[in-house]
Amino acid sequence: MSEPAARTPSIPSAITDAVEGARRAFDRGITRSAGWRLAQLDGLSRMLTEREREITDALAADVGKPRLEAYSTEIAYTASEIADTRKSLSSLMKPRRVGTPLILQPGRSAIHAQPLGLVLIISPWNYPFGLLAGPLVGALAAGNAVVLKPSEVAPATSALFARYLPEYLDRDAVRVIEGGVPETTELLAHRFDHIFYTGNGAVGRIVMAAAAKHLTPVTLELGGKSPTFVDRSADLEVTAKRICWGKFSNAGQTCVAPDYVLAHASIYEELVATLARTVRGFYGDDPQRSPDYGRVVNARHHRRLVALLGSGHAVVGGQHDEADRYLAPTILRDVSPDSPVMADEIFGPILPVLKVASMDEGIAFVNARPKPLALYVFAEDDAVQRDVIERTTSGGAAVNHTWMHLANHDLPFGGVGESGMGAYHGKASFDCFSHHRSVLVKSTRLDAPIMYPPYDDTKQKLLRFLL
Repeated sequence: MSEPAARTPSIPSAITDAVEGARRAFDRGITRSAGWRLAQLDGLSRMLTEREREITDALAADVGKPRLEAYSTEIAYTASEIADTRKSLSSLMKPRRVGTPLILQPGRSAIHAQPLGLVLIISPWNYPFGLLAGPLVGALAAGNAVVLKPSEVAPATSALFARYLPEYLDRDAVRVIEGGVPETTELLAHRFDHIFYTGNGAVGRIVMAAAAKHLTPVTLELGGKSPTFVDRSADLEVTAKRICWGKFSNAGQTCVAPDYVLAHASIYEELVATLARTVRGFYGDDPQRSPDYGRVVNARHHRRLVALLGSGHAVVGGQHDEADRYLAPTILRDVSPDSPVMADEIFGPILPVLKVASMDEGIAFVNARPKPLALYVFAEDDAVQRDVIERTTSGGAAVNHTWMHLANHDLPFGGVGESGMGAYHGKASFDCFSHHRSVLVKSTRLDAPIMYPPYDDTKQKLLRFLL
């Protein structure tokens, strides 16, 4: 008689097993030592080296990402984050001494970084490897157990994490849960010590509401319409290259991509022409055949983007092919501020270029809208640079470039207002996943009676002096 077929665990039971297993690993204390943390970082680093081909294949399958782009923006970037974190881990873990006031002498005070416990990391589809591995670096360095939820919209990368991470990391303390909305919903019903979510604001609100039931702190890395100022003093040739690179990498599906351009009226026509010429220089007359140009993630997003093309006049691009998930890199001019393309984050290869009479007008335009994740200003005039940076608010900013503030791991990356809360990268990642515990150590060699009742006049005078 044959044995009965093994039953596949239900979604709730499988997730409960993973969450509780990771929690038990943390409670056993295995994640706290420097040795364990370094071993995990080394394992993730080895995975990047040994599975580079599999990673780039998965990224090509999921988002049509060119291999060099996949390597530079996801693999090499993560490797750099690991190397920097590994180098500074000892100092990050060391208690930080702070001053101790006279009233508490003799004594000493310090801040101890402790792991939070069990953290949940939910990643998006646009950079499906780097935006899961990046926060993971900080969570592991801080000594946490981790449950990872890759995006179901990038199934090849999700499967890669599920298959290979157990080979390189502690399989008890680091768990991967694949799936879609049902799995994410079930995960969010559990208690975690921190939730790190990267994605859109609508889901961010759902995550925050679920976390509130357990009073779980959250980091939300969201998005928004990141503006790009181009002043009349800008070097237009360099400006056009840097804007086009920042916008059309990953087919525009980047949370910090320039969403729209506010160009000074005096250089508007020249800038539009230069942007169009730059696009052709990057990708040729038929970008669909370019090996350096990506694809829209799926048909639903493709149709959403195609519907935005009517918001202005395409000076270059506009061609599309849903079967290939192709939408040409497109520059739109004559765009109305209240057109559909200006309503929500574009998240695709369409760049509206609007005309403003002055940088003051552009600043007022940006400040009247939700705070963006990133903001860019191109100007050779130092006063204009300072004016835009000082009078606007955004998660991060760059002068005379796009994106590149992310390349410095010493700069915390995060949003503000509608574009998110909390920050990570470098030390900020370690801090994000740590509890900073204040510790006072008092000596018993001196136990002044001034602190204790009864309080006579002498004690009151001394206390007033000391306090």
